[in-house]
Order: sequence, then C-alpha cells, then structure tokens
Amino acid sequence: MDLEELGLYIRSGERCHLVGIGGVSMSPLAEVLRGMGVPITGSDIRNGPMIDRLRSVGIDVTIGHRTGNVDGAGFIIRTAAARDDNIEISTARAAGIPVFERAQAWGYIMRGYENAVCVSGVHGKTTTTSMVAHILLAAESDPTIMIGGVLPVLGSGYRVGEGNVIAIESDEYYNSYHSFFPTVAVVLNVDADHLDFFKDLDDLKSSFRAFADLVPRSGHIVCNGDDRNTMEALAPLGRELLTFGHGEAARVRGVNVHARGRNPSMNVLYDGEPFCDITLKVPGAQNLLNALAATAATLSLGISPEAISAGLSSYTGVGRRFEYKGNINGADIYDDYAHHPSELRALLDAVATLDYERIIIAFQPHTFSRTRALFSDFVAELSRADKTYLAEIYAAREKKDNSVSSDTLADAITGARCCASFGELADRLAGDAGPGDIILTVGAGDIYQVGDTLAVWGRNAAGSEL
Repeated sequence: MDLEELGLYIRSGERCHLVGIGGVSMSPLAEVLRGMGVPITGSDIRNGPMIDRLRSVGIDVTIGHRTGNVDGAGFIIRTAAARDDNIEISTARAAGIPVFERAQAWGYIMRGYENAVCVSGVHGKTTTTSMVAHILLAAESDPTIMIGGVLPVLGSGYRVGEGNVIAIESDEYYNSYHSFFPTVAVVLNVDADHLDFFKDLDDLKSSFRAFADLVPRSGHIVCNGDDRNTMEALAPLGRELLTFGHGEAARVRGVNVHARGRNPSMNVLYDGEPFCDITLKVPGAQNLLNALAATAATLSLGISPEAISAGLSSYTGVGRRFEYKGNINGADIYDDYAHHPSELRALLDAVATLDYERIIIAFQPHTFSRTRALFSDFVAELSRADKTYLAEIYAAREKKDNSVSSDTLADAITGARCCASFGELADRLAGDAGPGDIILTVGAGDIYQVGDTLAVWGRNAAGSEL
C-alpha cells in the first residue's frame, strides 16, 4: 500500500479503524484524522488515559481485539506492535479491507508541510520534541506537533497549526520512521534497544543511517556529536552534519554548564560564536543536552536565538517525564517513563543533584526481551537507589518468557523486593516513605498508577489533618 492510495482513502469519507488506538503515536493520529473529517473507531487491549481522552472527544473505542471491530470499516491503520496474526488485521485482509501502517499515515500528513522536524533517538524523543514545540510556539510559527506524551501547554500530545512546520516524534521500532519525509532529521543517540526486532547494534545504526538519509540535500541532519554510536552510524553518509553537544567539535555547543539543582543552565555557541543563553525549569544534564538538540533543530529553520531561549525557559516538562505527582508522609512522588538502563542512569543522575536524603525507586521492567538482553545494566542502575522495589514485567506486545522475571532481577539487587501487585507495592512505598525522601515510579507500562494512588493517599491524609 503506498501513500497515494492512503490519501485516496483518507479523502474518501469512509470510516478508518485504528488497531492499537491507545498508543502514544496512535491516539493523536486518531484525533488529527478525525479533525480532517475522517470517521474514526479504534480498539486496544486495555483502558488508560489516552483511551479516556479519545472517548471524551467522541471517538468510539473497543477494549479487546475482535473480528467484529472491523465490520464496515473502509480502511485500517495499525500500530507497529499489531502484527499480521492480530485477529483484526487478519480479518481485514480476508475481507479485502486495506491495512496501512501508523507511520505511513504520519508520513502522508507531514508531506503537506514545507518543514518537517523529525526527532529520533533511542532516548529523549518526547522531551526534545516537546522542547522544539515550545520554541516554535514562542516564535509564533503556528506549528503542527505530535509527541508521545501530554504536553501541558497543549493539553494533549498534538496540535494542528496553520504554519509551514510540523515537529513529530519519530520512532525507530520496526523502522517506522523510514516512512517519514523529514527536512530536518534529529538523531539524539543510538543505543542497543528493541533487540526483539533489530539483530544487533550495527543493525540499529543502519536503521538510523537510512532515516537520516531521507533528508533532502536542502535539509539538515542534526545529531549528537558527543555520542560515538550516532557519529559512527551517520559517518558513511558523507553528508554535512549539524552537530550538538558539549565537545569542542560540536557546532551547537553548550559551555559554562551548571547542571545541579532544578534550574540547570548554560551558554550556547553556534559555530564558535555566542548564540543564546539557556536556563531550564527541569533538572538534569541530559535535559541540557536535549535542549541543545532542540536549539540546533530550530536554528536550522531560522528561528531567532531570543525565541529559542524564551521557548526553552517556558518548558516545564511533559507527562511521565519526571512528572511531579504529589507528596506522602513528607516524601515527594515523581513518575518517569524511563525503561532502558541509559534512561534510568539519566534519571538517577538528575535526582542526585536535588539533594534528597533517600531515593526510593519502584520500577516496572518493560518487555521480557529488553529485561533479558540488558539484565546486568538494569541491575547496575537500580542498585544505585537507596531502596528498590520491582513490579512484575510489563509484557506489552510479548508473550511470557520464563527465562527472566522481576524476581530474578530483584535477587540480583541487594535489598530489592519484588511485589506481586500494585496494591502491595503502594502499601510498601507508603510504609517506607518519610520526610527528605523521593519516591520514583518508573517504567513504560502502567506503573504510573502506583504514583497516582500514593498521591491520592497523601492528599487524603493531609485533608484529614486540617
């Protein structure tokens, strides 16, 4: 199925059914297509905040995949995790209903824009795309935005503007971003992940190289000059690169860096000359690097240094990225999406600058394949917390794998405990928490529910003391 055919269906007035509609890229797609006049239905395996939002705007969502869900649909768009053996996909194919990929739909949409900023990387995509969004809004560019989280300034994960620029989070899984049409391709980092799809790190590097090579010669490839894997991946292209980082060779370079505390800052040089100053409202050296990436991407569009500084200073975070949830027993509760050892490292590095007395982490491993492949790295990072709790592995798209479990992970971490349910986990966290502590609920699954529960308990306890 090609994009021209997809365009015909989008304009046809026929109903589109989205398989996996609750995904971070699928749910905004559903709303964007609906805004274009396409009748939308969808299905997913479980309820969640994204499903609640879709229903609130009038989109019919069914929980559970069934043959009847595709009855009467004119065409199907599926998430990358819904493969050919999905009952709705196989039913649609048997009935002659065309099936398109999520990435094809976003690719079709972005072809209508003069400038398409596509932010890729194994880590930091949502944060960096959100920072780009803040800069474009500060510059009054009236952008279209798609991110994998809820951005407070938007009140959602997307925005449809009238300007000539779209900024979109670009996922490497299943090579989804190879269906995109970037004029500015951002590569934040390349790190071993999604090894259930990619053969190895070299295969992943090849994927990012192919993505960057989609940029026309009139466009820009923005990349992390401090990341060896990224530079090795892109070097064979033989193309001019707009590098960012803290190293002397970076074209967009952060200097005079102050990374401690809740308001990290730096000065930015562009090709060796002073360009702008940045002060953030989110902690961590990694967020300064994300800010450099956003700076490089937007300056390539001609955005002024004043707008870049203003946009970044207005950024206060995005849902599930070090998101403050509340307080219980004097302990602050934060939730984060980190699900890879490198992301855990960046999170714990940031928290270490905030001078809490103890770090208590509740981690939900995401997929059996990732937990098995990166087991020793998970052990190393989770051992840094003062107390570590583990929820059961969130299987996501995978079937149970008895060769690895949260129990085996807990056994390898001194003092760690595995909890069989979220109820038990919340009870233990509440029992441990005290003044000076930070509680982190961490993972890409539904661990956020534990933080929500603790926050409610904390508010109720505070109310009862009034």
